[in-house]
Amino acid sequence: MTDFETILLDLDRAARVATVTLNRPESLNSFNRTMCEEMRQVWHLIKADEDINAVVLRAAGDRAFSAGLDVKSSYEQPEIVWNHEDPGELLSPKWQKMWKPVVCAVQGVCTAGALYFVNEADVVICAQEATFFDSHVSAGLVSALEPVGLMRRVGLGDTLRMALMGNDERVGAETALRIGLVTEVVARDQLWARAHEIAATIAAKPPTATQGTVKAIWESLDKPYRAAMDQGLIYTRLGNPIAKAELAERPLPQTPPRIR
Repeated sequence: MTDFETILLDLDRAARVATVTLNRPESLNSFNRTMCEEMRQVWHLIKADEDINAVVLRAAGDRAFSAGLDVKSSYEQPEIVWNHEDPGELLSPKWQKMWKPVVCAVQGVCTAGALYFVNEADVVICAQEATFFDSHVSAGLVSALEPVGLMRRVGLGDTLRMALMGNDERVGAETALRIGLVTEVVARDQLWARAHEIAATIAAKPPTATQGTVKAIWESLDKPYRAAMDQGLIYTRLGNPIAKAELAERPLPQTPPRIR
């Protein structure tokens, strides 16, 4: 276990899975400047570790996955307004060009800036009591950044409803499953184990194949259809020979497929 001030990092080299735990439960796992900087550092550490092929992102405590930005702390920005940054850039594995698949496990409250974590994950699951909402407008703030990522996951209608209803409506686990915000709902006591199981299943596959898949799909969101298809073809030509060699060196275990 590698400790930082605001997060925990555990590297399970046998399963090839890194587990990142937001570790400010007394502050509902809200992020401050320190957590943002540490998250950026962690994404780079994981990216460079060739023994890790997938990531679990989770949070300590039962009350909240994360309440977003810690409003009691000072998130200092540069004096020059044009140099201001979105905290999501530091929190995001994709902004940091970390293409290893991320499985996000949500319990309790997930609100406001916490949606950065959900938006940037590749697989999101949650506990039965999890609730999702966007508190910005209720606090007199424009909700302009998190909805951009959220809209890619759940669509315009549900994104606008969450952004405009603010604190007055919570998206429960079953609704989150229905609208595609999460892909699976489990009991709280099974959440972390199930997230690790999914990540380990992914991590057992050739890493060039999984990382190339993540990179191709996420980058396609920023491109017209034909340009995305052309770039995807290049990625298959580059990645497939390497991934096939990886598979030959380490064949996948023969296990029956899971029916979801």
